[in-house]
Amino acid sequence: MDAWMWVVLAVVALVVVGAIVWYALQQRRTAQLKEGFGPEYERTVRETGDRQDAEERLSERRERREELDIRPLSPEARERYAESWRQVQAHFVDEPAGAVVDADRLVQEVMHERGYPMEDFEAQADLVSVDHPDVVHHYREGHDIYLSYDRGDASTEDLRQAMKHYRALFEDLLETERSAEHERQEVR
Repeated sequence: MDAWMWVVLAVVALVVVGAIVWYALQQRRTAQLKEGFGPEYERTVRETGDRQDAEERLSERRERREELDIRPLSPEARERYAESWRQVQAHFVDEPAGAVVDADRLVQEVMHERGYPMEDFEAQADLVSVDHPDVVHHYREGHDIYLSYDRGDASTEDLRQAMKHYRALFEDLLETERSAEHERQEVR
């Protein structure tokens, strides 16, 4: 066999090996993003309509999140917020709409104290999805109902659902034993 044939075979072999390695790395990246983002992965794929674009967006979120100093709440702050939440829930009985407004505000306060930037809702939800992928959908749902209320389109039942959504995110943001137990129960 001529030397040029060996060169061609070597180049073809390198291309094939390179393609296999590239494919394996893409599969690994996809698996890591699916595992890390849970339901948020599928939501982002649906939203973009393109798996590769969705994965790029999720990777960018993760990189942006790594630049932030997200910190846990102190035990005192955690208890103060837990008490505020109990008051918001009690307020729901007499004034459902006001309680949802208060719940939205309280979630914002906790996020701010933990170090999440307060730019706009979508940016917040995107960053929260990196650390809390299993409950970020609650944030989106609760906020959507909050906006419906703002337009005058939310019923009392809608407001009750918003409170449930906010509570799931709130408990996760506080990082309490109750939030860990809630997460275990949702898995069952």
